[in-house]
Amino acid sequence: MRELEGQVDVMENSGAFGIPRVPTRPITWSMTAKAKPHKSSEFKSVLLAIAGHDLRQPLQVIQLAHDFLGRGDRTTSELCQLQSGQEAIDRLKNQLDELVAALQLSEPAKRVKLTPVRVGPLLQRATYENEVAAQTKGISVRAAPTSATIESDALLLGTVLRNLISNAVKYTEPGGRILVGCRHIGANIRIDVYDTGIGITGDQIPRMFKAFTRLDPARHDGLGIGLFIVRQATGILGHRIDVASTPCRGSRFSIFASQAE
Repeated sequence: MRELEGQVDVMENSGAFGIPRVPTRPITWSMTAKAKPHKSSEFKSVLLAIAGHDLRQPLQVIQLAHDFLGRGDRTTSELCQLQSGQEAIDRLKNQLDELVAALQLSEPAKRVKLTPVRVGPLLQRATYENEVAAQTKGISVRAAPTSATIESDALLLGTVLRNLISNAVKYTEPGGRILVGCRHIGANIRIDVYDTGIGITGDQIPRMFKAFTRLDPARHDGLGIGLFIVRQATGILGHRIDVASTPCRGSRFSIFASQAE
Protein backbone atom coordinates (compact mmCIF):
# COMPACT_ATOMS: atom_id res chain seq x y z
CA MET A 1 0.00 0.00 0.00
CA ARG A 2 2.89 2.37 0.75
CA GLU A 3 4.16 2.00 -2.81
CA LEU A 4 0.79 2.93 -4.25
CA GLU A 5 0.44 5.92 -1.96
CA GLY A 6 3.79 7.12 -3.25
CA GLN A 7 2.65 6.76 -6.84
CA VAL A 8 -0.48 8.78 -6.22
CA ASP A 9 1.40 11.42 -4.22
CA VAL A 10 3.86 11.87 -7.08
CA MET A 11 1.01 12.03 -9.56
CA GLU A 12 -0.81 14.70 -7.56
CA ASN A 13 2.28 16.75 -6.80
CA SER A 14 4.28 16.59 -10.01
CA GLY A 15 1.86 15.67 -12.75
CA ALA A 16 3.28 12.18 -13.36
CA PHE A 17 1.51 9.94 -15.86
CA GLY A 18 0.32 13.05 -17.68
CA ILE A 19 -2.19 14.00 -14.97
CA PRO A 20 -2.02 17.78 -14.49
CA ARG A 21 -1.07 19.08 -11.09
CA VAL A 22 -4.03 19.77 -8.86
CA PRO A 23 -4.43 23.56 -9.15
CA THR A 24 -4.47 25.88 -6.16
CA ARG A 25 -8.22 26.43 -6.49
CA PRO A 26 -9.88 23.56 -8.33
CA ILE A 27 -13.64 23.30 -8.42
CA THR A 28 -14.50 20.81 -5.68
CA TRP A 29 -17.66 19.10 -4.48
CA SER A 30 -18.36 16.49 -1.83
CA MET A 31 -21.40 14.38 -1.03
CA THR A 32 -22.07 11.79 1.59
CA ALA A 33 -24.89 10.03 -0.22
CA LYS A 34 -28.25 10.66 1.41
CA ALA A 35 -29.74 7.36 0.39
CA LYS A 36 -29.71 5.12 3.47
CA PRO A 37 -27.50 2.05 3.27
CA HIS A 38 -29.58 -1.11 2.88
CA LYS A 39 -32.72 0.80 1.83
CA SER A 40 -34.56 -1.71 -0.34
CA SER A 41 -36.30 0.79 -2.64
CA GLU A 42 -32.97 2.44 -3.44
CA PHE A 43 -31.34 -0.96 -4.00
CA LYS A 44 -34.02 -1.90 -6.51
CA SER A 45 -33.51 1.38 -8.37
CA VAL A 46 -29.79 0.58 -8.64
CA LEU A 47 -30.50 -2.90 -9.99
CA LEU A 48 -32.85 -1.43 -12.57
CA ALA A 49 -30.24 1.13 -13.59
CA ILE A 50 -27.54 -1.55 -13.86
CA ALA A 51 -29.79 -3.77 -15.97
CA GLY A 52 -30.88 -0.90 -18.19
CA HIS A 53 -27.46 0.68 -18.62
CA ASP A 54 -24.42 -1.43 -17.74
CA LEU A 55 -25.70 -4.65 -19.29
CA ARG A 56 -26.73 -2.95 -22.51
CA GLN A 57 -23.26 -1.52 -23.16
CA PRO A 58 -21.51 -4.87 -23.85
CA LEU A 59 -24.51 -5.92 -25.93
CA GLN A 60 -24.03 -2.84 -28.09
CA VAL A 61 -20.35 -3.73 -28.57
CA ILE A 62 -21.28 -7.28 -29.54
CA GLN A 63 -23.89 -6.01 -31.99
CA LEU A 64 -21.38 -3.63 -33.62
CA ALA A 65 -18.80 -6.41 -33.94
CA HIS A 66 -21.42 -8.72 -35.42
CA ASP A 67 -22.50 -6.09 -37.95
CA PHE A 68 -18.85 -5.52 -38.93
CA LEU A 69 -18.27 -9.24 -39.49
CA GLY A 70 -21.39 -9.39 -41.64
CA ARG A 71 -20.09 -6.94 -44.22
CA GLY A 72 -19.04 -8.11 -47.67
CA ASP A 73 -19.61 -11.44 -49.38
CA ARG A 74 -20.06 -14.45 -47.11
CA THR A 75 -20.46 -18.16 -47.75
CA THR A 76 -23.70 -19.95 -46.95
CA SER A 77 -22.10 -21.48 -43.87
CA GLU A 78 -20.86 -18.09 -42.66
CA LEU A 79 -24.28 -16.55 -43.19
CA CYS A 80 -25.85 -19.30 -41.09
CA GLN A 81 -23.35 -18.61 -38.31
CA LEU A 82 -24.04 -14.90 -38.48
CA GLN A 83 -27.79 -15.54 -38.35
CA SER A 84 -27.35 -17.72 -35.28
CA GLY A 85 -25.28 -15.01 -33.68
CA GLN A 86 -27.93 -12.38 -34.38
CA GLU A 87 -30.62 -14.62 -32.91
CA ALA A 88 -28.54 -15.02 -29.76
CA ILE A 89 -28.08 -11.24 -29.49
CA ASP A 90 -31.81 -10.71 -29.94
CA ARG A 91 -32.56 -13.28 -27.23
CA LEU A 92 -30.23 -11.51 -24.83
CA LYS A 93 -31.89 -8.17 -25.58
CA ASN A 94 -35.34 -9.64 -24.98
CA GLN A 95 -34.22 -11.35 -21.77
CA LEU A 96 -32.73 -8.10 -20.54
CA ASP A 97 -36.02 -6.32 -21.20
CA GLU A 98 -37.84 -9.05 -19.30
CA LEU A 99 -35.37 -8.75 -16.43
CA VAL A 100 -35.98 -5.02 -16.14
CA ALA A 101 -39.74 -5.60 -16.19
CA ALA A 102 -39.46 -8.34 -13.55
CA LEU A 103 -37.40 -6.09 -11.28
CA GLN A 104 -40.04 -3.39 -11.58
CA LEU A 105 -42.69 -5.81 -10.37
CA SER A 106 -40.58 -7.73 -7.85
CA GLU A 107 -40.79 -7.72 -4.10
CA PRO A 108 -38.41 -5.32 -2.32
CA ALA A 109 -34.82 -6.49 -2.67
CA LYS A 110 -32.89 -7.93 0.24
CA ARG A 111 -30.57 -5.73 2.22
CA VAL A 112 -27.00 -5.32 1.12
CA LYS A 113 -24.52 -6.75 3.61
CA LEU A 114 -21.17 -4.98 3.67
CA THR A 115 -18.25 -7.40 3.71
CA PRO A 116 -14.46 -7.12 3.24
CA VAL A 117 -13.76 -6.44 -0.43
CA ARG A 118 -10.33 -6.43 -2.07
CA VAL A 119 -10.01 -3.23 -4.07
CA GLY A 120 -7.23 -4.32 -6.45
CA PRO A 121 -9.17 -6.94 -8.45
CA LEU A 122 -12.13 -4.56 -8.82
CA LEU A 123 -9.89 -1.80 -10.17
CA GLN A 124 -8.26 -4.17 -12.63
CA ARG A 125 -11.59 -5.57 -13.83
CA ALA A 126 -13.26 -2.17 -14.23
CA THR A 127 -10.22 -0.87 -16.12
CA TYR A 128 -10.13 -3.93 -18.38
CA GLU A 129 -13.83 -3.59 -19.23
CA ASN A 130 -13.26 -0.02 -20.43
CA GLU A 131 -9.95 -0.70 -22.17
CA VAL A 132 -11.36 -1.26 -25.66
CA ALA A 133 -13.35 1.98 -25.59
CA ALA A 134 -10.28 3.86 -24.33
CA GLN A 135 -7.94 2.39 -26.94
CA THR A 136 -10.45 3.16 -29.70
CA LYS A 137 -10.24 6.83 -28.70
CA GLY A 138 -6.46 6.72 -28.29
CA ILE A 139 -6.63 7.12 -24.50
CA SER A 140 -4.24 5.44 -22.06
CA VAL A 141 -5.97 3.85 -19.05
CA ARG A 142 -4.37 1.87 -16.24
CA ALA A 143 -4.96 0.81 -12.64
CA ALA A 144 -2.24 1.09 -10.00
CA PRO A 145 -1.86 -2.14 -7.97
CA THR A 146 -3.07 -2.18 -4.37
CA SER A 147 -3.63 -4.65 -1.55
CA ALA A 148 -6.27 -2.50 0.18
CA THR A 149 -9.43 -4.11 1.55
CA ILE A 150 -12.56 -2.13 2.41
CA GLU A 151 -16.04 -2.70 3.84
CA SER A 152 -18.31 -2.66 0.80
CA ASP A 153 -20.22 -4.80 -1.70
CA ALA A 154 -18.24 -6.09 -4.69
CA LEU A 155 -21.16 -5.97 -7.14
CA LEU A 156 -22.21 -2.40 -6.39
CA LEU A 157 -18.68 -1.05 -5.99
CA GLY A 158 -17.64 -2.70 -9.26
CA THR A 159 -20.54 -0.98 -10.96
CA VAL A 160 -19.49 2.37 -9.48
CA LEU A 161 -15.91 1.99 -10.70
CA ARG A 162 -16.96 0.79 -14.15
CA ASN A 163 -19.20 3.81 -14.61
CA LEU A 164 -16.64 6.31 -13.32
CA ILE A 165 -14.00 4.99 -15.72
CA SER A 166 -16.50 4.89 -18.58
CA ASN A 167 -17.43 8.50 -17.83
CA ALA A 168 -13.75 9.48 -17.83
CA VAL A 169 -13.27 7.84 -21.24
CA LYS A 170 -16.25 9.72 -22.65
CA TYR A 171 -14.99 13.12 -21.58
CA THR A 172 -11.28 12.66 -22.27
CA GLU A 173 -9.91 13.68 -25.65
CA PRO A 174 -7.69 11.40 -27.79
CA GLY A 175 -4.17 11.27 -26.40
CA GLY A 176 -5.44 11.76 -22.85
CA ARG A 177 -4.79 9.54 -19.84
CA ILE A 178 -6.79 7.93 -17.07
CA LEU A 179 -5.35 6.51 -13.88
CA VAL A 180 -7.23 4.55 -11.21
CA GLY A 181 -5.76 3.94 -7.76
CA CYS A 182 -6.33 4.28 -4.03
CA ARG A 183 -4.66 5.51 -0.86
CA HIS A 184 -5.13 5.64 2.92
CA ILE A 185 -6.96 8.69 4.28
CA GLY A 186 -7.15 8.24 8.04
CA ALA A 187 -9.34 5.22 8.77
CA ASN A 188 -10.69 5.26 5.22
CA ILE A 189 -9.50 4.19 1.79
CA ARG A 190 -9.96 6.75 -0.96
CA ILE A 191 -10.44 5.23 -4.42
CA ASP A 192 -9.58 7.71 -7.19
CA VAL A 193 -10.32 7.93 -10.89
CA TYR A 194 -8.12 10.62 -12.44
CA ASP A 195 -8.45 11.86 -16.01
CA THR A 196 -7.00 14.55 -18.24
CA GLY A 197 -10.42 15.24 -19.74
CA ILE A 198 -12.37 18.38 -20.50
CA GLY A 199 -13.23 18.97 -16.85
CA ILE A 200 -16.47 20.09 -15.24
CA THR A 201 -17.74 23.59 -14.51
CA GLY A 202 -19.05 24.54 -11.08
CA ASP A 203 -22.69 24.65 -12.11
CA GLN A 204 -22.51 21.18 -13.70
CA ILE A 205 -21.18 19.27 -10.69
CA PRO A 206 -24.31 19.25 -8.45
CA ARG A 207 -26.65 18.17 -11.25
CA MET A 208 -24.49 15.64 -13.07
CA PHE A 209 -25.52 12.84 -10.66
CA LYS A 210 -29.19 13.20 -11.55
CA ALA A 211 -30.81 10.62 -13.82
CA PHE A 212 -30.86 11.33 -17.57
CA THR A 213 -28.39 14.23 -17.29
CA ARG A 214 -25.90 14.60 -20.13
CA LEU A 215 -23.39 17.37 -19.57
CA ASP A 216 -22.63 17.72 -23.28
CA PRO A 217 -25.29 16.02 -25.46
CA ALA A 218 -23.67 17.40 -28.62
CA ARG A 219 -20.45 15.48 -27.89
CA HIS A 220 -21.74 12.26 -26.31
CA ASP A 221 -24.90 10.22 -26.70
CA GLY A 222 -26.37 7.76 -24.21
CA LEU A 223 -29.04 7.80 -21.57
CA GLY A 224 -27.16 9.95 -19.10
CA ILE A 225 -27.63 7.61 -16.13
CA GLY A 226 -24.05 6.43 -15.52
CA LEU A 227 -23.38 8.92 -12.72
CA PHE A 228 -26.91 8.44 -11.40
CA ILE A 229 -25.99 4.78 -10.91
CA VAL A 230 -22.84 5.91 -9.10
CA ARG A 231 -24.82 8.11 -6.73
CA GLN A 232 -27.50 5.52 -6.01
CA ALA A 233 -24.99 2.71 -5.45
CA THR A 234 -22.76 4.75 -3.17
CA GLY A 235 -25.83 5.84 -1.26
CA ILE A 236 -26.74 2.26 -0.53
CA LEU A 237 -23.16 1.48 0.45
CA GLY A 238 -22.87 4.56 2.64
CA HIS A 239 -19.71 5.68 0.85
CA ARG A 240 -18.79 9.31 0.22
CA ILE A 241 -18.17 10.85 -3.20
CA ASP A 242 -15.72 13.71 -3.80
CA VAL A 243 -15.19 15.51 -7.09
CA ALA A 244 -12.34 17.88 -7.93
CA SER A 245 -12.13 19.32 -11.43
CA THR A 246 -10.54 22.06 -13.48
CA PRO A 247 -12.19 22.86 -16.83
CA CYS A 248 -9.95 21.96 -19.78
CA ARG A 249 -7.44 20.19 -17.50
CA GLY A 250 -9.07 17.17 -15.90
CA SER A 251 -11.06 15.71 -13.02
CA ARG A 252 -10.72 13.42 -10.04
CA PHE A 253 -13.68 11.36 -8.83
CA SER A 254 -13.10 9.81 -5.40
CA ILE A 255 -14.97 7.22 -3.36
CA PHE A 256 -14.31 7.04 0.41
CA ALA A 257 -14.92 3.71 2.17
CA SER A 258 -13.98 2.31 5.58
CA GLN A 259 -10.91 0.14 5.64
CA ALA A 260 -11.71 -3.48 6.54
CA GLU A 261 -10.23 -4.67 9.82
